[in-house]
Amino acid sequence: MLNTPSPGARLKALIHAPQILVMHAVYDGFTVKLVEKFGYQAGFVSGAALSEANLGKPDVGLMGMEENLTACRRLASACNLALLADGDTGYGNAVNVYHMIQKFEQAGVGGIMIEDQSWPKRCGHMQGKSVVSAEEMVEKVHAAVEARRDPDFVIKARTDAFGTHGLDEAIRRLNLYAEAGADLLLADALATEDDIRAVVRNVSKPLCVNMGFAIRKRSTTALISARRLQDMGVAAVMFGRMLSASAIMGLTNSLAALGAQLDDEEVTERPDLLVSFEELNALMGLKEINQLEQQFVRK
Repeated sequence: MLNTPSPGARLKALIHAPQILVMHAVYDGFTVKLVEKFGYQAGFVSGAALSEANLGKPDVGLMGMEENLTACRRLASACNLALLADGDTGYGNAVNVYHMIQKFEQAGVGGIMIEDQSWPKRCGHMQGKSVVSAEEMVEKVHAAVEARRDPDFVIKARTDAFGTHGLDEAIRRLNLYAEAGADLLLADALATEDDIRAVVRNVSKPLCVNMGFAIRKRSTTALISARRLQDMGVAAVMFGRMLSASAIMGLTNSLAALGAQLDDEEVTERPDLLVSFEELNALMGLKEINQLEQQFVRK
């Protein structure tokens, strides 16, 4: 029997590879299939995207652990990506974090991110954030490390202290979290290249940077290429909003195009706005299902 690397081992190897690890934020069957199709090896299961797509609610702490866990389990079973889950604040204290880590590891993801915001948390690029004490977050990291069964299961520690306390405090916290056992670090909403360079120089574990929309600016972060981040020494980059934002744009354009011709006598075909039936079936793996049916089903 082949000794297949665990999801955590695969994810950890990608983090430590010479080339920067690119993680798109995935949240449904379409996004994991497309990310895989385009050759990426990992993905980040964005809590923001799950809340927005599944609940129709913003990322302000309205989604619970079980909804997040169920989505991660389904996504992990639908693809071969090494997935990093979004554990928000751990849904409670360090004991809750311990329980959460075991559940998400069993779900088949390769790692999970926990953050030091106060609950209810909110997207790191929104106003009104607050953070717990560094000491409380350190205990959460300790619990996470102790809870994992696979030593390669990646514990990613995020601080939101840059926006509330400044750069020096963000760096101090990240180093405390690294000492507690975190494998990957994130200071969310760093504003400039100089901020990123300062964090890379002064933390002891690999750094991940959140580049949000990837190819569109937002007010809270600069627009920096993955290549440039790699040259700075960044280990991983998350594009946390690109796929959900582009999906909204595509849906908007298609709805507008149909709405503009609802009263027309003839329908104008728009292959520039929609994939074909055949392309959709191919993405979802219908060919493989048909092959299994021919192999096992006797009519």
